[in-house]
Amino acid sequence: MLLAFAAVVVGLVLLVWSADKFVGGASATATHFGMPPLLIGMLIIGFGTSAPEMVVSALAASQGNPGLALGNAYGSNITNIALIIGLVALISPINVHSQVVRKELPILLGITLLAGYQLMDGQLSRNDAWVLLIVFFVLMGWSIYQGLRSRGDALETDYDQELKANAMPLRPALIWLVVGLVLLVVSSRILVWGAVYIAQSLGVSDLIIGLTIVAVGTSLPELASALVAIRKNEHDLALGNVIGSGLFNTLAVVGIAAGIAPMAVESVVLYRDWVVMFALTLGLLLMCFTYKARLGRINRLEGGCLMAVYVAYTGYLAWTIISVA
Repeated sequence: MLLAFAAVVVGLVLLVWSADKFVGGASATATHFGMPPLLIGMLIIGFGTSAPEMVVSALAASQGNPGLALGNAYGSNITNIALIIGLVALISPINVHSQVVRKELPILLGITLLAGYQLMDGQLSRNDAWVLLIVFFVLMGWSIYQGLRSRGDALETDYDQELKANAMPLRPALIWLVVGLVLLVVSSRILVWGAVYIAQSLGVSDLIIGLTIVAVGTSLPELASALVAIRKNEHDLALGNVIGSGLFNTLAVVGIAAGIAPMAVESVVLYRDWVVMFALTLGLLLMCFTYKARLGRINRLEGGCLMAVYVAYTGYLAWTIISVA
């Protein structure tokens, strides 16, 4: 058991570090090839911060642990909104200026509804996976279109400043891109092994481990980037990363996992985990649209409410683990 806990800790630390290097290398490489900052932020950084969830879930599904894959994806969405946005808003209320962010939030809510519909029959088939992946690629095409026409958006300004602050020559960028990707796979294998062993030893489902330990760990890149963004007063960047990660998790992460190994889904995923994820997404949408016509704001009270939801939800899952053990 101690070896398994050590594997989880080492896997998470290496996962976060490698994801950061992968994102930095990929972003710098794209900058050298002239990609617009908004596209780099929405596609490459969005993909990079979700790469831990994607690799972990793909490996878990391929090794016969689909519950871990699904729990990781949905748990990361819950962690991103409730813990990360809640914590950031408590530190500094988040002002939402970006029209891109305000357009993506309703899309994220719609995709969350699609995910709930797919769960109603108690399984995620390869057909469901294809639907999720097709929607994902259509959405990426839309993002490219938006990125090319939404010049001067507040989110583009934030991404541009971030890229300039982390600029590097092309050769080191390519090296970190490759090294980061390789270490992502290695650390994910270590993490999945440790998480599965812990779940089996405690007698709980790998779904619960995915929703808690693994979800928090794979969300650390989003937490780190959000805290840095708030310190630099780049509010739209913090929120944009979370929304982008939610889109990647719900569509690409679950789609890839279900495509590798179609899975039976416990009913509790729909009436507990999906309901919490949907409620948080809806709440975030309302917070970003109800302050002024041109400006959304997530204040400290709302941040505290998000944190309270996270504590209550995680506490309930912890109680589930304790009661089984």
